[in-house]
Amino acid sequence: MDSNYSAIPKSSFVELQIHHDPPIQRSLSKTEAKFLPFDEESYPDSKNVNGDDLGDDFDDSLEYHVDNYPLIVGGCKQGSGISGAVFNLATSIIGAGLMALPATMKVLGVLLGFVLIILIGVLSEISVELLVRFAALSKAESYGEVVQCAFGRPARVFTEICVIVNNAGVLVVYLIIMGDVMSGSLHHVGVFDQWLGHGVWDHRKLLILFVLVVFLAPLCALEKIDSLSLTSAASVALAVVFVLVACSIAFIKLLEGRIEAPRMFPDFGSKKAILDLLVVIPIMTNAYVCHFNVQPIYNELEERSPQKMNRVGRITTLLCIVVYSSTTIAGYLLFGNDTESDVLTNFDKDLGIRFSSALNYIVRVGYIFHLVLVFPVVHFSLRQTVDALVFEGSAPLSESSKRSLALTVVLLALIYLGSTMVPNIWTAFKFTGATTALTLGFILPCLIALRLGHRMEGLNFLEKLYSWSMLITAIVVSIIGVIGNIYSLDSK
Repeated sequence: MDSNYSAIPKSSFVELQIHHDPPIQRSLSKTEAKFLPFDEESYPDSKNVNGDDLGDDFDDSLEYHVDNYPLIVGGCKQGSGISGAVFNLATSIIGAGLMALPATMKVLGVLLGFVLIILIGVLSEISVELLVRFAALSKAESYGEVVQCAFGRPARVFTEICVIVNNAGVLVVYLIIMGDVMSGSLHHVGVFDQWLGHGVWDHRKLLILFVLVVFLAPLCALEKIDSLSLTSAASVALAVVFVLVACSIAFIKLLEGRIEAPRMFPDFGSKKAILDLLVVIPIMTNAYVCHFNVQPIYNELEERSPQKMNRVGRITTLLCIVVYSSTTIAGYLLFGNDTESDVLTNFDKDLGIRFSSALNYIVRVGYIFHLVLVFPVVHFSLRQTVDALVFEGSAPLSESSKRSLALTVVLLALIYLGSTMVPNIWTAFKFTGATTALTLGFILPCLIALRLGHRMEGLNFLEKLYSWSMLITAIVVSIIGVIGNIYSLDSK
């Protein structure tokens, strides 16, 4: 007899997975728990850690054991390995920030700049681990869900708006860099000018549009971030090529005695120098913000666990610190006080060594391809966040190809328009760095840990100490950065 029932596909919106491993005590989120019956005798976890009845607050902290409902939640055996996750997370970090960091060392000096690159990297990794820990405890599937678990729906909406502004700003910066390198700017010659001379082929807006349609759109249309693992690996390799070339040129010129002695500490001799100091640290923090992509990467990690994701985060942070510090010091040594906000534009001149022209082309063209491969990784979380905000309650985006494609087209069009309006990457970075980057990378993870640590799994003294310290420092830096941005605009 024919049956009216059919198997539920693995990608279905309502997927029931059976976990065959020994029972693990796991707790369901509010979204999962509200569909299940409640029996106070069967669920002793309806009391908090102090043994008090939760009463009206029951809905915020109720936990159910999966043992009683084995079909609801199951483990994922398929997904990306550690190497793929490292490449995706590193690609989320190493982007346009790499090009802005040499200019920050021009402001801070070599010693303080090097120390801050390491310190901010370590603090960023701590905040990622806090985020992963409490996302796993609350069974959240996105950054916004973790925030909602801690502070409610209004906070989630605020977080999603921050992700949208931050990621859209970063993608606009990517297009600006591509335009600067390909068609040039007021003070620098573009690659196409040097190759073919001036003509319609080096028109900035047309070149950016061509790259957007031919190269970026097909990659951005992919529906899973794990599909970008190979392109992410290639993008990291291209970033390493840039680092090796820049360091090699700086080393050769240093041996030949043709590099001026760099400044080791900040300059406090002018009002402009002081204003630059107020905005430079938020720009550096912006270079490490990857928190919007942590949860999507964790969701697709094979046999995922917080410990495994922490390993991914630590490897990625070490890689990024090495790449950032090497590039920043080499770029500043090469160009000194002439270092531009986008150091790539400095590579249009004779570097004073053999094969200078070839090396210039390798650096600039290679980094354009790097940004092309980075772009879809950042766009992925932007699209997911916009979908969660605008189409809340709908089926996952992976099950609606038409909605995914429509969102991709609209977002790419808006990002393209933004790239034609923002003057340079320094302007974009200093505003997003002082606001959304600090909020997503440091303020919210600390607030989540302090709030959920009290309700779910207590933080020890050291964890509370660095959470409070990081939170207060991030708020102070954000306020100072915003004030510095306002004053810098007034001075102009």
